[in-house]
Amino acid sequence: MLKDRSSSAIVAVSDLNRARVFYEDILGLTLLESSAENGVLVFRTGQTQLTVYVSEFAGTNRANAVTWEMKGDLVEVVDDLRSKGVAFEHYPDMGLTLNGDIHEAGPMKLVWLKDPDGNILHLIEGM
Repeated sequence: MLKDRSSSAIVAVSDLNRARVFYEDILGLTLLESSAENGVLVFRTGQTQLTVYVSEFAGTNRANAVTWEMKGDLVEVVDDLRSKGVAFEHYPDMGLTLNGDIHEAGPMKLVWLKDPDGNILHLIEGM
């Protein structure tokens, strides 16, 4: 039923202006739509869209909210985000090798960070 349909991610935030700065200026996403009166922002990310909306439940998800597949540029993206003040999450209990801020499992490289509301964002390379 849904196998031929496109999907997109949606993330709850508490402050639309703060979220816009993070997703547009820090992550570099392109803003497609903005409806402050409805509390919604829509960004382009690759061939999909990321919708950010205001909700009282912002930041309550304790699992990955959005995942991006990297194309051989994970180290450069991590360095760029770090230069913009982004802090990365470390998960030592996962049994992966931690090399700086990058978790490694063979050829696979994984990075986690949080948006200002604590939503977990995930970058992965080598799958």
